[in-house]
Amino acid sequence: MPGYNSSVSRRVYIDWARGIAVLLMIWAHTMDAWTRAADRHGVAFRDGAVLGGFAAPLFLWLAGLAVVLAATRAAERPDPAGAPARRTIDRARGVEVACRRGLEVFILAFLFRLQGFILTPGGSPVTLFRVDVLNIMGPSMVGVGLLWGAGGTVVARVVSCAVAAAAIGMLTPIVRASSLVDALPIWLQWYMRPAGDLTIFTLFPWAGFVFAGGAVGAWLAASRHEHAERRLHLILGAFGAVLIAFGFYMSGRPSIYRVSSFWTSSPTWFAIRVGILMVALSAVFALSLFRHSVSWWQAPLARLGRSSLFVYWIHVELVYGYATWLIRGRLPLWGVVVAWAAFCAAMYGAIVLRDRLAASWGVRQGGQTPRKACQAEAASEASV
Repeated sequence: MPGYNSSVSRRVYIDWARGIAVLLMIWAHTMDAWTRAADRHGVAFRDGAVLGGFAAPLFLWLAGLAVVLAATRAAERPDPAGAPARRTIDRARGVEVACRRGLEVFILAFLFRLQGFILTPGGSPVTLFRVDVLNIMGPSMVGVGLLWGAGGTVVARVVSCAVAAAAIGMLTPIVRASSLVDALPIWLQWYMRPAGDLTIFTLFPWAGFVFAGGAVGAWLAASRHEHAERRLHLILGAFGAVLIAFGFYMSGRPSIYRVSSFWTSSPTWFAIRVGILMVALSAVFALSLFRHSVSWWQAPLARLGRSSLFVYWIHVELVYGYATWLIRGRLPLWGVVVAWAAFCAAMYGAIVLRDRLAASWGVRQGGQTPRKACQAEAASEASV
């Protein structure tokens, strides 16, 4: 089937989409850290910031999609078929996989902050509890997994995740302005609405992207052959375009909220971004249909996508830490573009080095051939 890697039962075009998210993530951080003050007020910087701003929604959206695919695979492992009880046990296994992965991501969020605290000394210990994208992604994946398990049919799973996403988007302005949030413990307030440098992301609206991705994932998991998946992406792209148009239309209408900002808490901007993500994934799928025409970029991009967590883990300290302090806030925008390209190449080199070390370690420990060790490493990446 187009876009599949049969050796790991994986839709390769999703790896491409995640690889694009990695490139956007690196761009957002390098542009923010390295651009000089004189270049931060032009149209080019503004447009670059908007482009880089799609990295986090894309990561969160793909996390919701991937956790549903993982739960579905876990529930459909070969087992004696028949009784309804057996199907219930299978569904519980899928929920367990989704919840475990969400919990792992949530724990990694604090380990990542601990690493930053150690490698860049001088910060306050309270920064260990700063809310970043992994803090939002983990609990949201658990929520998607629970909705997936509660739904007995594909339609129920798609609808429940879509409704949850829409509800989160619509409630964002209300939650941010609500006095009820003030009664919550301070560390929980950080998850509800912005709190300066201590909150980079909040559950409202960012968790909505994970649930929106979960809705698409439930739909995608039900596509069992090429024609069904092509039809799905045609519908997905069309619906995404409608969502974009609807979002722009509503953004020009009077707001129903007492307090709302288009670029931060507006449901219309949330809808536009979700629509763009849907159209983008369908476009990447369409590109996968012609994957044999130009192939030099495909394997590196997929490898970046499979190693997205690894790149996230190591690149932030390199971009903002002592390693690049000589160029922090000192490059013109064109220089940031050049530095971004070089840094992306360096990150890919780090992935290659890591994989070779893992393969060498596998040979020493298990007697595997280097090729089999690399395949095992790829399968491990595919499960994340």
